[in-house]
Amino acid sequence: MRFMETPDTPDQPTEPAAVVEDATEDAAEQPTGIAAQDWATASAEPQYRAAVVDLLGVLAYGELAAFERLADDAKLAPTLGDKAALAKMAAAEFHHFERLTDRLRAIDTEPTGAMEPFAKALDDFHRLTAPSDWLEGLVKAYVGDSIASDFYREVAARLDSDTRALVLGVLDDTGHGNFAVEKVRAAIEAEPRVGGRLALWARRLMGEALSQAQRVVADRDALSTMLVGGVADGFDLAEVGRMFSRITEAHTKRMAALGLAA
Repeated sequence: MRFMETPDTPDQPTEPAAVVEDATEDAAEQPTGIAAQDWATASAEPQYRAAVVDLLGVLAYGELAAFERLADDAKLAPTLGDKAALAKMAAAEFHHFERLTDRLRAIDTEPTGAMEPFAKALDDFHRLTAPSDWLEGLVKAYVGDSIASDFYREVAARLDSDTRALVLGVLDDTGHGNFAVEKVRAAIEAEPRVGGRLALWARRLMGEALSQAQRVVADRDALSTMLVGGVADGFDLAEVGRMFSRITEAHTKRMAALGLAA
């Protein structure tokens, strides 16, 4: 996803058209190793192929869950215009889901089987972070989904060119980022006390999202090997630490864009 540019101070108005660069863009380098290959070449390595199937599976289930959640959030929308906006975003998430499942079939993988290993972890995350109202739902979609998006963008930098293009494409912003910032900042301006509650909520989301990402990777050998090394040019442990530092920094900027303290 792409996100709104962080204002100089939390109280400064945010321009709705502005965006910030993704966490991975600053560290972009000329592709080497698997990142310089296409799928036909890279998939000859069985462990790499298994890692990509896992990645597409977790992304597909995540998009399906996002579709369901946005549809539910639309029921809490205070106006008809807000309801219609969320319905449009939900439709975009479902289109992303279809692109991922189509790709899984194209590489001779049954989508349901690819998604199944990740269903419980993602369902548990959404159960533990069920919003209690409209504003918490907006913050969850903006903050929680953005943390996951940052993580997958980091992984995408090490993928073959075909898979990387697909992953980055389905991580495109559906419009929820700017929408959430506008609505949350307006709510805080109207009732400043709301800001404290939403800041605590966002911190909880950060912790749960990072824990979920760690559980997902730890449970899948191919994914964890790709991240910490062992599959061509995978991350080493030091790079994993730097990756989470970049994700945390991006989270802090998004909190400021919302007008919340990190």
